[in-house]
Amino acid sequence: MSFTRLPTSNLDKTAGLLRPACVLPERVGMDNPALDVMTDFRRLTAFIATPGDTIKQAEERMIRRKVRLLFVMDSQDRVAGLITSSDIHGEKPLQVVQSRGIRRDEVLVADIMTSVDRLEAVDFDDLSHARVGHVLETLKARGRQHALVIENANGQQMVRGLLSLSQLCKQLGVNIETTEVAHTFIEIEQQLAHA
Repeated sequence: MSFTRLPTSNLDKTAGLLRPACVLPERVGMDNPALDVMTDFRRLTAFIATPGDTIKQAEERMIRRKVRLLFVMDSQDRVAGLITSSDIHGEKPLQVVQSRGIRRDEVLVADIMTSVDRLEAVDFDDLSHARVGHVLETLKARGRQHALVIENANGQQMVRGLLSLSQLCKQLGVNIETTEVAHTFIEIEQQLAHA
């Protein structure tokens, strides 16, 4: 078989880059399918940190990627935990600084992350039959800003997606002023009652 070369052209100065997109509906209601509010890692890359990263490195990565949560992966590429912008800007770093007598720029992700043994998850099969209202009630009952979505792939538990209270509120059209979880749910209920 004979091959010919493919035609080429110069790249425009305004060229963009296609990236995986997890396009969620802009607006949802409580009766929409729950999958409408899940960030699906089959369609969008999950951003990561390592336990040995400093919290400054993790924060810079969050800012660069425009996210507020990073998965912490160990050396065997297993989920070791999560770190959020709330963790970085909360009391945890100060507690580590005071208890260990170190500088803030020496605080590591491992020092303040939520470890894997404290993470809760919803099964993808259950979520695929649920509604947005179920997601809100689950986050509320657990007092969490996030919930992981898991599935079984070849006998191994894998994180398939993420449910985020801030993403859910954005899609519901609810404005939230506080980062305290208990107050957040009260605000959501009040705004939905007046919608």
